[in-house]
Amino acid sequence: MSIQVKFFASLREKIGLSETTIDTATTAIDVWNISTKQTELPVNLLVAINLEYAQLDSPVEQGDEVAFFPPVTGG
Repeated sequence: MSIQVKFFASLREKIGLSETTIDTATTAIDVWNISTKQTELPVNLLVAINLEYAQLDSPVEQGDEVAFFPPVTGG
């Protein structure tokens, strides 16, 4: 089992990946650090775990899907 990681919008362009997988992590911020190899977080970074908004310190488990995206605005 692994953790599937997805990046959307400007994050996908900045990181150069739309998705990747990692073997293990304990929190969403760990997923960010491991999958991007960056420790600096973008301003107002949003995260969803299994299609539900979550906090960066939310726990993750094997088989989870973790998605990162910038703030979204409507028009």
